Amino acid sequence: MRKSWGLTEKIMSGEKTIESRWYNQKKSPWNEINRGDLIYFKDSGEPISLQAKVEKVLQFGELTPKKVKEILHRYGEKEGLDVGELDQYYELFKTKRYCILIFLSEVKKVSPFEIEKKGFGTMTSWIAMDNIEKVKKIKLERFKQSKLLSKN
Repeated sequence: MRKSWGLTEKIMSGEKTIESRWYNQKKSPWNEINRGDLIYFKDSGEPISLQAKVEKVLQFGELTPKKVKEILHRYGEKEGLDVGELDQYYELFKTKRYCILIFLSEVKKVSPFEIEKKGFGTMTSWIAMDNIEKVKKIKLERFKQSKLLSKN
């Protein structure tokens, strides 16, 4: 998430209770995210710092500009958008064909950690997997210690 937008702060404060993804074609997390899943958030260039539970997921397909406007007006406030920002976001999303709304609950800070995005693409903004441990980066010191311990 772009740090300048302050979205992680809005999620933590409860001002933003819906995370949305807007696409021209179906891609992750389309049909991959479900109620009860845990999701993690980070600002660009920083470690993951927040965890939330998925309360509900809504998916919208074959969007038109009219449907985009309806979604923004109905859910925009819960996405952390001010009324005055709706037109700006409409301009960004009016040509998108798909939208996913992810309702968040049980938001909490977590001890910051990095993830390994190798194989997912450096610009990937969403990775779906069954276990976060699979992508957690091991700190270099811990890695060196584990190598030393395994040799003994």
